[in-house]
Amino acid sequence: MTKARSSLISIDATPYYHCVSRCVRRSFLCGYDEKAQQSYEHRRGWIEERLLALAGAFCIDICAYAIMSNHYHVVLHVNADKAKQLTAHDVAERWLAFHQGPSLVQRFIQGNALTDSETERCVEIIEVWRERLASISWFMRLLNQHIASQANREDKCTGHFWEGRFKSQALLDEKALAAAMAYVDLNPIRAAIAETPETSEHTSVKARIESLKKEEATARHLFSFAGNPREPMPEGLPFRLMDYLELVDWTGRQSREDKRGKIDTRTPEILNRLGFDSDEWLDIYTQVEKGTLVGTETAIKDSLPQLGRKRLCGFRIPVS
Repeated sequence: MTKARSSLISIDATPYYHCVSRCVRRSFLCGYDEKAQQSYEHRRGWIEERLLALAGAFCIDICAYAIMSNHYHVVLHVNADKAKQLTAHDVAERWLAFHQGPSLVQRFIQGNALTDSETERCVEIIEVWRERLASISWFMRLLNQHIASQANREDKCTGHFWEGRFKSQALLDEKALAAAMAYVDLNPIRAAIAETPETSEHTSVKARIESLKKEEATARHLFSFAGNPREPMPEGLPFRLMDYLELVDWTGRQSREDKRGKIDTRTPEILNRLGFDSDEWLDIYTQVEKGTLVGTETAIKDSLPQLGRKRLCGFRIPVS
């Protein structure tokens, strides 16, 4: 049964969400269609470019992404405080980067003289845009609509390109966030279209590794790593980047059957901090797409009032 989006996404419950969109009619987002003998590989660039452009305008950070042949994954962080702090001009400029907008707001941005009623109307419009800049639904809408239009033009057809709605999972704690990010970044390896994280094209892990090689602070428009939790905690993912990259590399090698028994058995330190043993982590990592809520039982219970739910449900991560 389809659930109301309000019961799936609530910033009061968590700012982190894993979202997935899939194509309909066996449509190819990217990759090579053996049946049609046609390559759609260039479409990976379309969605990566649009994804990063939206992240630059919205108050939504990209934690992880992977673009596959007929679907894509993205882990998002909603920065509600940032949206509240934007000036009216900032909000308008960000929203109008992707929309034409009414002439009244255009005049407001240009500093033209407005009557009191016109100014009041501008403020009302801009406040609606402010809410949208922190909305995952609007973020995903502008991403999917753009890609669908481009693909349909290229395919010379009309109709739906994506399934009716994107799937979203609330990531309720650090364990859920780490598992979802690793699951997303390792999708190409699990699908046997890449052998290592650094060769996984159009993924966040490759982008982060490339930025390290260039000695950049962080990859463009990707949410930065703030390090292990502490007080005061700066904005960013609650892990160290090198710990996370080690975890992804170790997990990718462990989860491949042809590599079992040939891997360094040393457990990454980040697993100890998160309270996982190696077998437990691998089991959770492979099942992370189950349920619409992901977290420990305590985290799920605490989130139910914010999500308007009463029944304990979702994928429960055990506490060691």
